Amino acid sequence: MNNLPRLCLITDRRIVRKGTLIQAVKAALDGGVRMVQLREKDLPIRDLLSLAEEMRELTRMYDALLFINDRLDVAICAEADGVHLPQNGLPVEGIKPVLPGGMRVGVSTHSLAEANEAEAGGADFITFGPVYETPSKAAYGKPVSITALNKVCGSVKIPIYGLGGIAAGRVGEVLEAGAYGVAMISAILAQENVESAAREIANLVNR
Repeated sequence: MNNLPRLCLITDRRIVRKGTLIQAVKAALDGGVRMVQLREKDLPIRDLLSLAEEMRELTRMYDALLFINDRLDVAICAEADGVHLPQNGLPVEGIKPVLPGGMRVGVSTHSLAEANEAEAGGADFITFGPVYETPSKAAYGKPVSITALNKVCGSVKIPIYGLGGIAAGRVGEVLEAGAYGVAMISAILAQENVESAAREIANLVNR
């Protein structure tokens, strides 16, 4: 049993409509989110660590998991639950032996080959996408499609989170394709009422 939550919130402080990122994540946690990936690539390392430590304190209050995108050093210093590696980041098999006990590794994947490689390397879970059109993932090219997600879900045994352009109305389709869960940014953080948006999606994925 992997005991991972089925909804993962990925942060982007630039799309938060009101208040700070911490306040928005707290609202999402109030709405039922229990897994957060801190992904603020443009922050200087000291600022990122400070934010990670604040986020660690907040997520602990909700018994929620915290993953740090890309920065293993920050994940370790902030006592996060794990690190999430970009496709061009550190190799899973390279960092697994040096991880503190209990820390988990997620990997971003965009193809069946990448998903299989991540699993073979020892990843605990993967995100796969972008499943649908989404501005935040435009740099990765065209969407991979729900069909590709279904194919990957049939090949990989570790939990797969569908990612990219997933709104509440598409959650069912993603789960029916075989995904373990969904990872979201704007469908929660860019909404006027973050708590309400998080609660709606948490209810959908936990049915």
